[in-house]
Amino acid sequence: MKTAALGIQHVLAMYAGAILVPLIVGGALGLTSEQMTYLVGIDILMCGIATILQVVNNRFFGIGLPVVLGCTFTAVGPMIAIGGEYGISAIYGSIIVSGLVVILISRFFGKLVRFFPPVVTGSVVTIIGITLIPVAINNMGGGQDASDFGSLSNISLAFGTLIFIIVLYRFSKGFLRSISILIGLIAGTIVAALMGRVNFTAVSDASLFHMVHPFYFGTPTFEWSAILTMVLVAMVSLVESTGVYFALGDITDRKLNEDDLSKGYRAEGMAILLGGIFNAFQYTAFSQNVGLIQMTGVKSRKVIFVAGIMLVGLGFIPKIAALTTIIPTAVLGGAMIAMFGMVVSQGIKMLSNVISDSQGNSMIIACSVGMGLGVTVVPELFAQFPSSIQILTSNGIVAGSVTAIVLNIVFNMIPSKKTVRNLVEKEA
Repeated sequence: MKTAALGIQHVLAMYAGAILVPLIVGGALGLTSEQMTYLVGIDILMCGIATILQVVNNRFFGIGLPVVLGCTFTAVGPMIAIGGEYGISAIYGSIIVSGLVVILISRFFGKLVRFFPPVVTGSVVTIIGITLIPVAINNMGGGQDASDFGSLSNISLAFGTLIFIIVLYRFSKGFLRSISILIGLIAGTIVAALMGRVNFTAVSDASLFHMVHPFYFGTPTFEWSAILTMVLVAMVSLVESTGVYFALGDITDRKLNEDDLSKGYRAEGMAILLGGIFNAFQYTAFSQNVGLIQMTGVKSRKVIFVAGIMLVGLGFIPKIAALTTIIPTAVLGGAMIAMFGMVVSQGIKMLSNVISDSQGNSMIIACSVGMGLGVTVVPELFAQFPSSIQILTSNGIVAGSVTAIVLNIVFNMIPSKKTVRNLVEKEA
């Protein structure tokens, strides 16, 4: 019973992050309530499978640490952009390819990490967070093109939810603080129900049990710009996961070697590949569960394995998934401001440790964030360029990410004349 109770804690800690991604992406793509229910259900199930793949430890995959995996928020903006331009089939084509890429490079990614130092990953995370804020603001008003957009009831629900989350986060500690957004979503939905603004039809129509379907949304399609975007997102996720692996290694007093990391990356690639096949998402290690492990002091892999089994079980029950789809758009928007703001905050935190290291880092951040945000706001800037060039310029996240990677090579990886001269003099 104790193991089960601890497993439930981990499920609750990651649940809001797990359900928000399908709700946001599905809402932006205009999915039906039935499709949304499937999307949430399969995502919860795949979170469980991804977690189990990492917790186990064999010769081929699994880092064998008490790590919980969930869908990465860094993929939300890119998926919405890809779906809007090429359709939902291109989202899953690009996720499948990104999963295969991660599996193929898993053995060598430790050597590629030098191309993704904090100045690059921090810039990418910041760009993604900033580009997601307009999605949250639209939802606060009731959703883009809503007939009652910006109505007093929508604004009240959105800001009421946001204020409730802020107050709960400010005056609570430990586990309660870690699930403050989940509690805020529940509280906001209850208030909306009292106002008569919640439709329970999706719950009543949902079945008690369903089977998962490969390629539920149709045969995947493959677009180069979409693939490049999701591969970049996967690289950033791997770098974030690496930090989680080392944090858990310290907590569990286990020294990680290159083979351990390779198996961890391979498990993550397998989870992404399965996510694409079953129409879920890209997966990454969830840092909020690391905080929960630090708080409880329970480091057992068995607890995380049980949490993974629970998530798999929940994924087969559509009525539970349908419950999440009844959350009013305005309530979701209020919570999204906090969630996406935390993405920006995480990016700034990563950058704060490196921005003062050199003037070059300041220029990298300035140009990459400026390019990423600029192309997002004015996507037609490069409309006259050849299609081969537009692969790199049609998406703000790709444009900003490529800018950060290239400038990091220019400023931090190519030796300056002074450095070369000092090396020569030292050898002489």
